[in-house]
Amino acid sequence: MKINLILITSIMFASCAVSPPSKTSNICDIYDEKRSWYRASLRTEKKWGIAPEVTMAFIKHESSYQQGAKPERTRIFFGLLPGKRKSTAYGYAQVTDGTWESYKKAMGYRFVSRRDFSDAVDFIGWYNDRSSKKLGIPKNNARLLYLAYHEGMNGYKKGSYRAKPWLLSVSTNVQNTANMYSSQFEKCKKRLGSPFYFLFN
Repeated sequence: MKINLILITSIMFASCAVSPPSKTSNICDIYDEKRSWYRASLRTEKKWGIAPEVTMAFIKHESSYQQGAKPERTRIFFGLLPGKRKSTAYGYAQVTDGTWESYKKAMGYRFVSRRDFSDAVDFIGWYNDRSSKKLGIPKNNARLLYLAYHEGMNGYKKGSYRAKPWLLSVSTNVQNTANMYSSQFEKCKKRLGSPFYFLFN
């Protein structure tokens, strides 16, 4: 009975799996392929004031658009065996268990999932909105928002990121990606926003 339950659960996850976009270097290509992602990104912008290019840059660098992304496992016994994962981060937005529970409680949500793109971008919008209000970070400053996202608000206030050159490098890459996505989005925004586009494409 237990084996059958595990098998059924595995089949359900497989059937619900969403593959990453075939092209991730252009936000227009992503939205052309994943139309529901475009609509979810716009809802996040309307609700939280976080532009699609910032949200998508976060997901690109956090999970490479992998629905079930998890941190790598540590290695034990001289690197021969896999150990525990470095954190409980999971899903598109790489949210830890505790932070996800805080989000659910704050929003009054019950049935949300880190594997769901719409839920993940809503979380990113929620978190970045809080960072902007509490830390005074402009909502278009993807670099600083990412540092607060990674280190937590208290860590950001303490400047913990300053001792992490690798993180400073990643945050710069996030900003560069957001800038690139922004330029690309300007070229396809009108087309994607047409009421006829999704009917005939």
